[in-house]
Amino acid sequence: MDELKLYTYIAVFGTFALYFAIAWWARAGSTSDFYVAGGGITPLQNGMAIGADWMSAASFISMAGLIAFLGYGGSVFLMGWTGGYVLLAMLLAPYMRKHGKFTVPEFIFDRYYSKTARIVAVACLIIASLTYIIGQMKGVGVAFSRFLEVDYGLGLGIGMFVVWVYAVLGGMKGITYTQIAQYVVMIFAYTIPAVFISLQLTGNPIPQLGLGSTLADGSGVYLLDKLDMVVTDLGFKEYTTSNLGGTLNMFAYTISLMIGTAGLPHVIMRFFTVPSVQAARSSAGYALVCIALLYTVAPAVGAMARLNLMNTIEPTAGENLVYDERPQWF
Repeated sequence: MDELKLYTYIAVFGTFALYFAIAWWARAGSTSDFYVAGGGITPLQNGMAIGADWMSAASFISMAGLIAFLGYGGSVFLMGWTGGYVLLAMLLAPYMRKHGKFTVPEFIFDRYYSKTARIVAVACLIIASLTYIIGQMKGVGVAFSRFLEVDYGLGLGIGMFVVWVYAVLGGMKGITYTQIAQYVVMIFAYTIPAVFISLQLTGNPIPQLGLGSTLADGSGVYLLDKLDMVVTDLGFKEYTTSNLGGTLNMFAYTISLMIGTAGLPHVIMRFFTVPSVQAARSSAGYALVCIALLYTVAPAVGAMARLNLMNTIEPTAGENLVYDERPQWF
């Protein structure tokens, strides 16, 4: 076993051990603890847990790649998914918390006294949940199979086992504290590489500022201007131009994502773990801050990674990379 693989195993299984230890320490002692963490979670803790909930396979693994591919058009996902928490904080979470209903179908039935509306809400919930969990499980399998260099099926099984252990052992209380630890691990894992690539390309250690900075080579060219020149030279559309079909389409995408985010059942459940309606509102605010730490870094990672990739393929103008001399990852 080479040294890099050994360190990878230590980091991955050490993180698993931390999650199991937290789940055991915070294990549920009652039915209320299991389902809603006894309603004793603080808004800051809940906000961090919601942030970890949202920094899932789609956000953590795919967001930067999506923005690198779509360019400016990828901003609709940032605005839509983040804006969904504004709707959640203003229109859904406080009122569901006030009514004491644990699910959207229950809330709709209690509000409108309609069994038909409740059935429609249940159908929507099932479709949304199944679609969401399929994507998450796909991401879990890919991540574990590549990090541990095992078959995809085994990677998926390992990930599901880890989640099952701390979910069954600790219930919502254990999950909450485990997700707080997950948030800290993931935000560091995401931002530290971003800091280094920002330093390499712009000399600025803050990725959010590096995105709007000039290149570190002394040319005085802004990073995004350079990226536009590189991609257009290769026959692609400008990176900073929308490719989603105009303002109306951008607006429609954003609104759809906002509404979808606000209705996710596993996120709504988190607002029952705090003691009051005001705490539920505060949780949404803290969640926005925690999520923004990642979502403001993602555009920088996407743009810088794409420019770095283009520079690797075409090191200097007019001199393409010889295929036989390609990097090992290519």
